[in-house]
Amino acid sequence: MTEAAPPLRRDAVRNREHLLRTASELMARDGLDVSYEEIARAAGMGMGTIYRRFPQRQDLEEALFQQHIDTVTALAASSAEVSDPWAGLTSFLERQLELEAANRALGELLRGRKGPSELVVRARARMTPLVTGMIRRAVDAGRLPAGVTPGDFVAVHLMVGSVMDASRGFAPDLWRRALAIGLAGLQNATLPGRPPGDEAIERLYHDDRK
Repeated sequence: MTEAAPPLRRDAVRNREHLLRTASELMARDGLDVSYEEIARAAGMGMGTIYRRFPQRQDLEEALFQQHIDTVTALAASSAEVSDPWAGLTSFLERQLELEAANRALGELLRGRKGPSELVVRARARMTPLVTGMIRRAVDAGRLPAGVTPGDFVAVHLMVGSVMDASRGFAPDLWRRALAIGLAGLQNATLPGRPPGDEAIERLYHDDRK
């Protein structure tokens, strides 16, 4: 059996919590590209302290974003319980985007800005069936055209996210207008071409050119 890691000393626990608070504030403002050097400088600590606590970047992301990802997943679950499937869908997407607007790094993580993340992959595995079910119910209720698929909501998420990122510094609420346009388009547009399949969705979220 593998022995459990010894508990951290009290000062080590304080250092870890301080690092996490500092990293969270910086990334919420500036995004996932914040470096360990910037975090160490803002926290008033040495680089060695960060690497001892978080040897891999993924370790830091797991510690910072697990609770946020759990919140988004819970939003999907609660939205799927709404009796009006269209209201559930729109509420889920709007509330998810509100979280992304408040935390730039979370938005980048959820939209694949830095490539695949195990944290997000696991969350999508839990959320996708819920969103798919809401879309199917909305179509059956006549609230969406029959041709609308989960991939179309992915496209709206990415498009609105792009507006959010581009306007964050000068028009931070512009994404809400973009969302209204995107949702109205899904309800009323005649959608050309074939809907994006699973492979296309993965490539949209994890485009290597990002």
